[in-house]
Amino acid sequence: MNLINEFMDYLNVEKGLALNTLESYGRDLRNYGLFLEGDGVPQFERASRTTVVAYLVFLQKQGRATATVARRLAALKAFYQFLVRQKYIERDPTANVESPKLKKKLPRVLSVSEVEKLLGQPAGDSPQSTRDKAMLELLYATGIRVSELITLNLQDISLEAGYVRCIGKGSKERIVPVGTMAVRGTREYLQHGRTKLVTNAAEQALFVNHHGGRLTRQGFWKIVKKYAQDAQIPKDITPHTLRHSFATHLLENGADLRSVQEMLGHADISTTQIYTHVTKTRLKEVYAKAHPRA
Repeated sequence: MNLINEFMDYLNVEKGLALNTLESYGRDLRNYGLFLEGDGVPQFERASRTTVVAYLVFLQKQGRATATVARRLAALKAFYQFLVRQKYIERDPTANVESPKLKKKLPRVLSVSEVEKLLGQPAGDSPQSTRDKAMLELLYATGIRVSELITLNLQDISLEAGYVRCIGKGSKERIVPVGTMAVRGTREYLQHGRTKLVTNAAEQALFVNHHGGRLTRQGFWKIVKKYAQDAQIPKDITPHTLRHSFATHLLENGADLRSVQEMLGHADISTTQIYTHVTKTRLKEVYAKAHPRA
């Protein structure tokens, strides 16, 4: 597995990829290595186009989702391109292997009234309630990813100027404006909630758990699931639902696609364009319900 380790070092140092992305690459390549194993050693350098295709067929027979197969092929392509550059191999066995076609799933979004119901769930002035209120308001106000939310530090948000600075995929920094309600909720949390939760004065995490340490993604997800149930919202809510709703509601109200792309931190505008399909779908639904001859 030395070649995988060398490739992972390259991704970490040269590309500056996020930890989750690095772990995903490593997991996918180790899985491929197990498929290749001969005499207990994966023969990466001996693989041909036939080998790669056989691996993809193997994954499909295992019942792997198309998205999973496509992601693993992407990992292999990056890996073999690296091996060619480093002169470990002469030819890239993935060069003419096409990725399986992915069906674009429209993201699930909440209506404005459903968002208000969800954001209205944290009640009272307990430290946890003020924290939860601030997190939900901030997510919907900025559209940042959950992974970006939980890695925010105190110095990353300016309530006076009304912006948050976050580090997205590929370690890219971006500045996103924060609305009035989120500023108010975050200020309330910092003044009356966080001070009671933090046990170590040196802790820099903006959002902390009941032990005073940085809140985890899993911890946040449990919080969202609880409030979604309390709000009795009959939709399958995911950690990214507020992000999807943020983008859709902005576009529905006239925001331009480039601005939404920048706020979401998408490298490619085609990723952002899926939200235009969502708004068109909703327009059709409204038309079908409202027009007398629809």
